[in-house]
Amino acid sequence: MPATHEVLSPLPGTFYRRSAPDAPPFKAEGDTVAVGDVLGLVEVMKQFSEVTADAAGRLARFAVENGEPVDPGQLLAVIETD
Repeated sequence: MPATHEVLSPLPGTFYRRSAPDAPPFKAEGDTVAVGDVLGLVEVMKQFSEVTADAAGRLARFAVENGEPVDPGQLLAVIETD
């Protein structure tokens, strides 16, 4: 069983998987990710903060949908590290 790393929301707000409604997603499930890769954005009062991978591996799954509200510390994505 591969080891996993959880990516948590740094802020309360709305999570977006893409930079604009017509833009491609930053990453899709199954994609390879490196440390520092952008996985999504959290918007708080028109301020956007990048959510980046802090572990390298494969993006196993997102735990929230695009445009879904999130709380600080909430699971956003899981990265398989092995």
